[in-house]
Amino acid sequence: MIRVLIERHIADGLAEHYEKTARETLQKAMQAHGFITGEALHNTEDPNHRVVLATYRTIQDWQRWARSPERQEMLDQLMPMLESEEKVTILEH
Repeated sequence: MIRVLIERHIADGLAEHYEKTARETLQKAMQAHGFITGEALHNTEDPNHRVVLATYRTIQDWQRWARSPERQEMLDQLMPMLESEEKVTILEH
């Protein structure tokens, strides 16, 4: 089992649009093979700093989702709302 930490910094004024698209992305990820659980969090000291913490069965399951056309389509919608590219960190026990 692995954890995937995704950090994003939203541009000012785009939080509402980001939330909608991020929820859709998480809903699609939940259908991905090997997805176990996921949650979306925000930094209490920086409301534009968002974190997604997802659990996948294997790193291969994550990589399959990460390269999928569905995720790429959602990233195409999210990227214009971000100040910089998302940062992805893979964690394991």
